[in-house]
Amino acid sequence: MVKLNLRAQYMKRINLLLLFLLTLILAHAEVSFTVLPPRQVIEGNKFNVTFRLKNAEGSDIKAPQIEGCKLLFGPSTSTMSSYQMINGKTTSSTSVDYSFVYRAEKAGTYTIAETSIKVDGKTYTSEAVKFTVLPADNSGSQGVKVDDYSTHTTDKKVSTNDVFVRIITSKSQAYEQEAIECTIKLYTKYSISSFMATNQPSFDGFLIEEKDIKSSLNEMENYNGQNYMTAVLKKCIIFPQKAGKLTINSGKYDISVVQYEMVSNGFFIDKRPVERQISVSSNSASVQVNPLPSPQPDDFNGAVGNFALNSELSSTSFRTNEAASLIYKISGTGNIKYVKEPVVDFPSEFEQYTPKNDIKASVVGNNVKGQITIEYTFVPQNVGNFKIGSTNFVYFDPSAKKYVTLTTPEYDITVAKGVGTSITSTAQSEISTKNRDILHIKLGDKHPSRENIYYITSVLYWLIYLLLAMGLGASIYFNIRKIKLNADVQGSRLAKANKVARLRLKKAKQFMDAKANDAFYEEVLKALWGYFSDKLLIPSSQLNRDNITAELFSYGAQQQLIDTIIYVLDECEMARYTPQKSDEQVEQLYKTTTQVMNEMESINTKRK
Repeated sequence: MVKLNLRAQYMKRINLLLLFLLTLILAHAEVSFTVLPPRQVIEGNKFNVTFRLKNAEGSDIKAPQIEGCKLLFGPSTSTMSSYQMINGKTTSSTSVDYSFVYRAEKAGTYTIAETSIKVDGKTYTSEAVKFTVLPADNSGSQGVKVDDYSTHTTDKKVSTNDVFVRIITSKSQAYEQEAIECTIKLYTKYSISSFMATNQPSFDGFLIEEKDIKSSLNEMENYNGQNYMTAVLKKCIIFPQKAGKLTINSGKYDISVVQYEMVSNGFFIDKRPVERQISVSSNSASVQVNPLPSPQPDDFNGAVGNFALNSELSSTSFRTNEAASLIYKISGTGNIKYVKEPVVDFPSEFEQYTPKNDIKASVVGNNVKGQITIEYTFVPQNVGNFKIGSTNFVYFDPSAKKYVTLTTPEYDITVAKGVGTSITSTAQSEISTKNRDILHIKLGDKHPSRENIYYITSVLYWLIYLLLAMGLGASIYFNIRKIKLNADVQGSRLAKANKVARLRLKKAKQFMDAKANDAFYEEVLKALWGYFSDKLLIPSSQLNRDNITAELFSYGAQQQLIDTIIYVLDECEMARYTPQKSDEQVEQLYKTTTQVMNEMESINTKRK
């Protein structure tokens, strides 16, 4: 008996200690007072507005008056508490919920005003928040209501007005290359147990940038007088590549909806969930694409949006045969991922290398925002003072409907003699650069002679004369050829088509080796679209599968080659929103693309 009494006293002391610790922790816990607004409210229905007080006990709370809603009763209170001790660290919290019940009398957007509560003589106030009351369903759709499961019975057929998918574009008209937000959204009055896309919508004539989303039925929306639970299936930014009416074709989906079968259990009637398989197709959405205004500025390369341009030169003093870099940064919103690098006016005495691009861009809101960093590497070859000319970057601002020109500053730089540079050649170059009318003074004993020699009678004189005449003729010939080549836009584009495409395919292979499949498909698409634009002399904004097929057929291309080209284009565009392909499939697509390029070079597309 003595042992039992001692044990009871011991447990009582422990409980008192724990109660003391809990009181002490609560005394130092942070007090907060917040409102939990209703999520989905429909006109005519009841809803709760809950105020939560944490780590304290309050009094004198009053129900806020909400326009368009009627207070029915409240507050009702409920209390929750928790206590934890982890690794010797003790945490605890308590909360008291004060709930008021209202009825929505009228559809609209309303404000829950600031509400206060007193805690130990101190007043805490919640923030004002807004919520939306949706209008009640109008008559129709066989009486199925999203918030009334008694209407979700198996005797009702699931109609196209009960479950459907919409393609929604932010604009019905846009310019070429202007960003358009496209949302694919599911609308349903029923619960969904499974959802599968059997055929995704096709975006012919658009480039796509997808936004990462997590689909869930968590929002309610009133559409055409009916209330639906909605889920965003896909959200992306699309860039139209040609003028005219472009259509996003519909997709197909297999959906399992949940209906209820009424089952009698003697005294009670229970509802049993039953899945019903249905197939739905989305709508088609069209966008009227306007061509960019003409005439287009000379330096315009297809940038559409709103951009800023900065340039940075690490120093203004360099040495010969030492690599240096000039960095351009283009930032802003629009088709930033497809912007071409500006052409920099470097002195002819500088050796130049292929610019390196680093693009960082992502979907932000209803546009693509990012920055492209372009590094131009050059190597000064001669000593002297030089100037890197200013560069123009032109973009079209669709909101202002005009072209905007950004200009970088000029850079005056000094090049000194570098390590490993020949003294004689450096001295000659320096004198030639600074004083081109003064010949270099040759040092040393040149054995002067008093004998007068008439060089006109020598063979060397006539040989030099002949060489100069030949050089002059060659110079005139190449100059005329250059003028004709510059005038021959068609020949110039054909000459560069394969070279540019090969560079892009080389970059695509680097992405493939790095397992960056999205970047790989994007680079292959750029290579092919750019190649066929130059090869077939069709502006990229007007290029599509139909005119590629027609043009290649007119030039005598084999049908098998044409089919392979269309296959590669479709594979690259579909790869963005289809399951990840294996490394073998990606490598095979790269080989097929390379083979197509090789076969295309044997086709003469130059018009006479």
